Amino acid sequence: MTLNIQPNPEQLAQAAADFISAQVKAKPDLSVLVATGHTPMPTYAELARRVEAGEVDCSRVTAVQLDEYLGIDDDDPRSLWGWMRRSFVTPLGLTRTVRLDSPSQFEAAIRELGGLDLAILGLGPNGHLGFNEPPSPPDAPTRTLALTPASLASNAAYWGELAVPTGAITAGMDVILAARQTLLLVGGAHKRGILHAALEGPETPEVPASFLRRTALTVIADEAAWA
Repeated sequence: MTLNIQPNPEQLAQAAADFISAQVKAKPDLSVLVATGHTPMPTYAELARRVEAGEVDCSRVTAVQLDEYLGIDDDDPRSLWGWMRRSFVTPLGLTRTVRLDSPSQFEAAIRELGGLDLAILGLGPNGHLGFNEPPSPPDAPTRTLALTPASLASNAAYWGELAVPTGAITAGMDVILAARQTLLLVGGAHKRGILHAALEGPETPEVPASFLRRTALTVIADEAAWA
């Protein structure tokens, strides 16, 4: 595991963009599992700036959806597919995507890609990855599930007066942990306790992110999240 602590969210985004750019330059047809949420957005914006400036070419990258709410249309502002396209796919000029429509379709697409090269992840307040809610063992498959109260509360911050959908589909822990490289981005003092639990506590299904220590893991966090 590599732990990279940055002074503030802006430098976190720069360091994360450096990491992802290096992965793309080493393997231009990189397959990437893409998290949404607030923390990675500055990183994606910096990657888009670099693409526009000709500093990195992401045109052959495949973006793979991490999770999605159930019962949401594509044009719904809560669509995580739409969020991924707006923040990552379109700004980086990507044409190759894998959508999370059903477990069987998704897993077949991952196999066709030859597995995931990189998983970009955020850290849920209860240690979830995607919507792998606790308890989620390391072999938890891609599946639909009901969101926990903790995730409903944290997701409410994204949608204002719109209700948070109570059901979701998520890439399984087995898919996430099989990625050849993992980048975990964590920002803010409110993530401090769960970040330390994930990296320093026991490996347990009650903190699904704790199993990331089994992977080729790079953690980039700001000082507020680590202090």
